[in-house]
Amino acid sequence: MNCLKLNYLLCAVALMPLTQTASAQSTDTTKYNHQDLFGPITWPVTSGGTRSAAGKPSPAYWQNKADYQIKASLNEGKDTTITGEVKITYTNNSPDKLDYLWLQLDQNLFKPDSRGAAVTPYTGDRFDVRGFSRGGYHIASVEVTYKGETYKVDPIITDARMQLRLNAPMDGKGEKIEIKVNYDFAIPFYGADRMGRKKFKQGYVYEIAQWYPRMCVYDDVEGWNTLPYMGLGEFYCEYGDFDYYITAPANKIVVGSGDLQNPEEVLTPAQLKKLEEARNSDKTVTIISAAEVGKGSTRPFKGTLTWHFKMQNTRDIAWGASDAFIWDAARVNFPSGRKGIAQSAYPLESSGKDGWGRSTEYLKNSMEIYSNLYFEYPWNSAVNVSGVALGMEYPGAIFCLSNLKNGDLWGDVTHEIGHNWFPMIVGSNERKYMWQDEGFNTFINEYATKEFNKGEYAEKSGSAQNVLAGYRNSKDPLMTPPEAIGLRDYGQYYNKTALGLDILRNVVLGPERFDYAFREYVKNWAFKHPLPYDLFRAINDASGEDLNWFWKSWFFTTWKLDQAITSVNYIKGDPAGGAMITLTNNEKMAMPVDLKIVQANGKTETLHLPVNIWQRDGVWKFKYPSTSAIKSIEIDPDHQLPDVDLKNNIYRGE
Repeated sequence: MNCLKLNYLLCAVALMPLTQTASAQSTDTTKYNHQDLFGPITWPVTSGGTRSAAGKPSPAYWQNKADYQIKASLNEGKDTTITGEVKITYTNNSPDKLDYLWLQLDQNLFKPDSRGAAVTPYTGDRFDVRGFSRGGYHIASVEVTYKGETYKVDPIITDARMQLRLNAPMDGKGEKIEIKVNYDFAIPFYGADRMGRKKFKQGYVYEIAQWYPRMCVYDDVEGWNTLPYMGLGEFYCEYGDFDYYITAPANKIVVGSGDLQNPEEVLTPAQLKKLEEARNSDKTVTIISAAEVGKGSTRPFKGTLTWHFKMQNTRDIAWGASDAFIWDAARVNFPSGRKGIAQSAYPLESSGKDGWGRSTEYLKNSMEIYSNLYFEYPWNSAVNVSGVALGMEYPGAIFCLSNLKNGDLWGDVTHEIGHNWFPMIVGSNERKYMWQDEGFNTFINEYATKEFNKGEYAEKSGSAQNVLAGYRNSKDPLMTPPEAIGLRDYGQYYNKTALGLDILRNVVLGPERFDYAFREYVKNWAFKHPLPYDLFRAINDASGEDLNWFWKSWFFTTWKLDQAITSVNYIKGDPAGGAMITLTNNEKMAMPVDLKIVQANGKTETLHLPVNIWQRDGVWKFKYPSTSAIKSIEIDPDHQLPDVDLKNNIYRGE
């Protein structure tokens, strides 16, 4: 197919009408206003010049740090509990003095009187946040050490947040303070589809997350970010180094974020040998088989064992434990030549070649694909745990539903580990901008699915119309915070965002320009906190295109797209002399126009008209150098745009 350069300077010519499209309509009905779309836009800027006009962190950018040492115990009983002590070393790199500190207490979501429980519909929802009698943290003590002085603090706890008012302000520019909290909580059975416990034939599987008091983010945008955890809205976390210890009954296998530091103390010689074999194998190696689960030879230890993990420069950690785990693993090959390990831990009910027997294969391949396409996975290991959560992501650890099989399991695994790029590496604020992690991740999942095993689970991409069909009547744009969006509409964070990135890549910019700009954004904001406006500026700058018309309409509005072929007229009534084609933009959104034109002589070509044709008006007329009668014209023949009326996209000549 050929791309034609069109002559947009039209002469005054005598026109003789041919047959118009049956769907031709008066332009009086158009809703389009070019000033609404292309009028001037000024994105917000941060104080202190911390972010550049090119969408990058500037030399003045700062970010605080939170390092954690955690010692926790899993205590089985009627209400299985976690007891723990967390020691946080918090570094204030900001220029500000801090009179108080804020911490997140996510487990308080499960208190019967939590805000999340209060706003849960009486019919329930996916997150089922209605609390249970033992839900929430019990904070036994809080202690602060600053400049050599140690003192107890009476915390001010409001729902899922805890304020620590300091005896003296904490200085900025690199000052450190130490916080020590002793706490416990009962593990909910269904932890808002993000963690919890589930009983299988051979024992409980515990998926443990949001399991320690953690620092709220103090940033250059809003200071303390203290929006409470209410269910749908996820997390905004500070980066730091984690050193954590899990003491559990000796019959349990514990897997978690980061690197196991003491394998010789918690694994048998046979398991150590198989684990080392897995580190050198591209095929999945079984460390504990289905036949070995529950056998004394597998867990010959008595009493309790303490598992020690470390993970550097991460924003969170999670872990799983069970005496029912089948455990397997395989090597991961990173583009730099570095090696890692992918692991899966799952009960017998999940096993099988069409089930979790392929989990490690899915995990390994996803890690390799995303590392090659976007940014190399920065840690050494990742583990997938089968249990009660439908699908949830943490750095180096993901939870997937126990009964998933085949393509459903692949989709869940590649999505949850994909979150290690968004928002675990690129650390956006999920509590406010859910599309910036869910949508970006859904976008990269498309390309992983196409690449995995020669497209084993790849489907013909659905039309853009189908992608947006469920959200066309939503009153909430993508910039709506998750706790304010309709419970039936939050799926657009995933699908509308991913479709928008597809349109930018394949229709507006082209793959080469988009991919370069997207990778630049990831590289510049890895382990930092980008705003949406940093993304907009970054893609504009690296692609060399002013895309503000796109960002405005796609993320800040619920505008629709309806581009139409209004009329086709031959010059002097002679098809060989060329045709005048009139297009209209009927709705408030605009996009580039791809036109597939088929002439009666068999000539077929596609014209690519830039979005700039709509900069002054909602009507565009141009001369097409036809040499015979036009048989048909179609707007967006590949259905990449979410046009709401496809009938007026097609012209058929007599």
